[in-house]
Amino acid sequence: MSNDDKTKQLEADKKFIAMADLFIEQANKQCEDSDHQLVNASMLYASARFSAFITASMSESKENYEEGIDQAIDFYLEEFRKMLKEHMQQYKVVFDKR
Repeated sequence: MSNDDKTKQLEADKKFIAMADLFIEQANKQCEDSDHQLVNASMLYASARFSAFITASMSESKENYEEGIDQAIDFYLEEFRKMLKEHMQQYKVVFDKR
C-alpha cells in the first residue's frame, strides 16, 4: 500500500469513527428520556432498514436485488458480529473500574 493510499485509509477511518460517534451521541441523548433497551432496539431497526435501502439502491434490478438478499444479509450479520465481539471485549474494562 502506497503512502497516499495509507493516508486516504487513515482519513476514511477517522471519518468512519466520527460518523459512528455522532450516532452514539444521538443515542445517548435519546437515553435521557427513553428506556435504553428501546433506544438500542431502534438503532438496530434503523441499521437494518438502512442496510436494506443501501442494498436495494446498489442493485441493478429487482431480480438482482432478490438474488443478492441472502448474500447481503450474511455480509451484514458477519460485520455486525465482528464489531460486536470487538466492542464486548473492549467493555470488559468497565468491570475493572468498579
